[in-house]
Amino acid sequence: MITRLPRWIFWGGAVLAFSAGCVNTAALMGFTNLSVSHVTGNVSLFAAAVAHFDGRSILYIGASLLSFLLGAILSGYIIGQKSLKLGRRYGSALYLEATLLLISYFLYKEHDYLGQLTAAMACGLQNAMVATYSGAVIRTTHLTGLTSDMGATIGNWLAGRPISKPTLGFQAIIWYCFCGGGAVGAFLYARIGYGALFVPITIVLAAAFLYNHASDNLPERRQPRKKRLPR
Repeated sequence: MITRLPRWIFWGGAVLAFSAGCVNTAALMGFTNLSVSHVTGNVSLFAAAVAHFDGRSILYIGASLLSFLLGAILSGYIIGQKSLKLGRRYGSALYLEATLLLISYFLYKEHDYLGQLTAAMACGLQNAMVATYSGAVIRTTHLTGLTSDMGATIGNWLAGRPISKPTLGFQAIIWYCFCGGGAVGAFLYARIGYGALFVPITIVLAAAFLYNHASDNLPERRQPRKKRLPR
């Protein structure tokens, strides 16, 4: 149960949720009309395609699902831990995510379906990267589990049971930021098309830079000053 939330986790979760919402809306409004930031809806579409023997949709949706999984695998390989802690290799994962989103932009512009796959991979990487803190599950690319957790917490509060207000507040921030990112993504896509992806690309790059700066300044990472020898 979260009692106090460090600022880097609060702001990191908020901006990454905003970024994912923006990416997902741009993907949905584009020529693929398919989500990249969550799996559940795509699995339902995949099942419907199987039921209708739609080989083309089976191939495309299945590839998107596998790309999300591959992104999560990359996250596990790079970071190697589930609990959030300053000093781990989140910066490297974020730089890779920004690179995948940039590749997606150029592929999407050419109406190349591979853009869908790199965007899904970026979202899978981000979603697996942000895992748990003080026992609370943190996800930034979809809202189903988070909304369920919020509902259960509110139910406990209504029943008079103790709850973690910081946890509930953080979950609400992620919810609103994802929704806000989706609104911004839709607004920009209607005007500049896939150029809307440069908003999340910039956000992820900035997050990577700021995280690495904070991580490099941890006391255990600072190089001790060499003592001057007496003359």
